[in-house]
Amino acid sequence: MTYPLVRRPGPSTGRLDLAMFSRVAGIHPEMAYRLVALGLLEPVRDSAGELWFGHDQVVAVARIRRLRGGLGLNYPALGLVVDLLDRVAELERQLRMTSSRRTGGTPWM
Repeated sequence: MTYPLVRRPGPSTGRLDLAMFSRVAGIHPEMAYRLVALGLLEPVRDSAGELWFGHDQVVAVARIRRLRGGLGLNYPALGLVVDLLDRVAELERQLRMTSSRRTGGTPWM
Protein backbone atom coordinates (compact mmCIF):
# COMPACT_ATOMS: atom_id res chain seq x y z
CA MET A 1 0.00 0.00 0.00
CA THR A 2 1.33 3.44 -0.86
CA TYR A 3 0.28 6.81 0.52
CA PRO A 4 1.59 10.35 0.33
CA LEU A 5 3.69 11.61 3.20
CA VAL A 6 2.31 15.13 2.91
CA ARG A 7 -1.06 16.58 3.77
CA ARG A 8 -3.10 17.76 0.80
CA PRO A 9 -4.17 21.35 1.25
CA GLY A 10 -7.65 22.52 0.28
CA PRO A 11 -10.01 20.82 -2.11
CA SER A 12 -8.44 18.21 -4.36
CA THR A 13 -9.98 19.72 -7.51
CA GLY A 14 -8.31 23.14 -7.22
CA ARG A 15 -5.10 24.33 -8.80
CA LEU A 16 -2.27 26.22 -7.15
CA ASP A 17 -0.39 29.11 -8.72
CA LEU A 18 3.40 29.12 -8.57
CA ALA A 19 3.63 31.17 -5.36
CA MET A 20 1.08 29.08 -3.45
CA PHE A 21 2.49 25.82 -4.81
CA SER A 22 6.00 26.79 -3.72
CA ARG A 23 4.78 27.66 -0.24
CA VAL A 24 2.76 24.47 0.16
CA ALA A 25 5.50 22.24 -1.29
CA GLY A 26 8.20 23.94 0.77
CA ILE A 27 10.42 24.83 -2.19
CA HIS A 28 11.64 28.05 -3.77
CA PRO A 29 9.78 29.10 -6.94
CA GLU A 30 13.03 28.79 -8.92
CA MET A 31 13.28 25.16 -7.80
CA ALA A 32 9.74 24.61 -9.08
CA TYR A 33 10.81 26.01 -12.47
CA ARG A 34 13.85 23.73 -12.44
CA LEU A 35 11.76 20.64 -11.66
CA VAL A 36 9.37 21.57 -14.47
CA ALA A 37 12.28 22.01 -16.90
CA LEU A 38 13.60 18.57 -15.93
CA GLY A 39 10.18 17.01 -16.50
CA LEU A 40 9.79 16.00 -12.86
CA LEU A 41 6.69 18.17 -12.43
CA GLU A 42 3.86 18.54 -14.92
CA PRO A 43 1.95 21.80 -14.38
CA VAL A 44 -0.72 23.18 -16.67
CA ARG A 45 -0.06 26.47 -18.49
CA ASP A 46 -2.91 28.89 -18.95
CA SER A 47 -3.34 31.20 -21.94
CA ALA A 48 -1.09 33.81 -20.29
CA GLY A 49 1.68 31.23 -19.85
CA GLU A 50 1.32 31.05 -16.05
CA LEU A 51 1.98 27.71 -14.37
CA TRP A 52 -0.80 26.03 -12.38
CA PHE A 53 -0.06 22.97 -10.26
CA GLY A 54 -2.42 20.25 -9.11
CA HIS A 55 -2.29 18.90 -5.59
CA ASP A 56 -0.76 15.70 -7.00
CA GLN A 57 2.30 17.79 -7.84
CA VAL A 58 2.76 18.61 -4.14
CA VAL A 59 2.91 14.87 -3.51
CA ALA A 60 5.40 14.54 -6.39
CA VAL A 61 7.69 17.16 -4.79
CA ALA A 62 7.55 15.32 -1.47
CA ARG A 63 8.51 12.10 -3.27
CA ILE A 64 11.38 13.84 -5.08
CA ARG A 65 12.66 15.34 -1.83
CA ARG A 66 12.53 11.95 -0.07
CA LEU A 67 14.38 10.24 -2.90
CA ARG A 68 16.99 12.99 -3.16
CA GLY A 69 17.59 12.99 0.58
CA GLY A 70 17.57 9.21 0.93
CA LEU A 71 19.60 8.28 -2.14
CA GLY A 72 21.65 11.44 -2.67
CA LEU A 73 20.91 11.48 -6.40
CA ASN A 74 21.08 14.55 -8.61
CA TYR A 75 17.84 15.86 -10.10
CA PRO A 76 18.25 14.39 -13.61
CA ALA A 77 18.90 10.94 -12.08
CA LEU A 78 15.78 11.36 -9.96
CA GLY A 79 13.78 11.59 -13.17
CA LEU A 80 14.92 8.10 -14.11
CA VAL A 81 14.20 6.72 -10.62
CA VAL A 82 10.72 8.28 -10.54
CA ASP A 83 9.95 6.87 -14.01
CA LEU A 84 11.09 3.41 -12.94
CA LEU A 85 9.08 3.52 -9.72
CA ASP A 86 5.98 4.60 -11.65
CA ARG A 87 6.53 1.77 -14.13
CA VAL A 88 6.91 -0.79 -11.32
CA ALA A 89 3.69 0.48 -9.71
CA GLU A 90 1.85 0.17 -13.04
CA LEU A 91 3.15 -3.36 -13.60
CA GLU A 92 2.12 -4.36 -10.07
CA ARG A 93 -1.35 -2.92 -10.70
CA GLN A 94 -1.65 -4.91 -13.93
CA LEU A 95 -0.46 -8.07 -12.18
CA ARG A 96 -3.05 -7.64 -9.42
CA MET A 97 -5.81 -7.20 -11.98
CA THR A 98 -4.66 -10.18 -14.06
CA SER A 99 -4.28 -12.52 -11.10
CA SER A 100 -7.67 -11.54 -9.64
CA ARG A 101 -9.37 -12.19 -12.99
CA ARG A 102 -7.63 -15.55 -13.32
CA THR A 103 -8.50 -16.74 -9.81
CA GLY A 104 -11.92 -15.13 -9.68
CA GLY A 105 -11.07 -13.52 -6.37
CA THR A 106 -10.37 -10.03 -5.20
CA PRO A 107 -7.10 -8.33 -6.10
CA TRP A 108 -4.32 -8.82 -3.58
CA MET A 109 -3.09 -5.74 -1.81
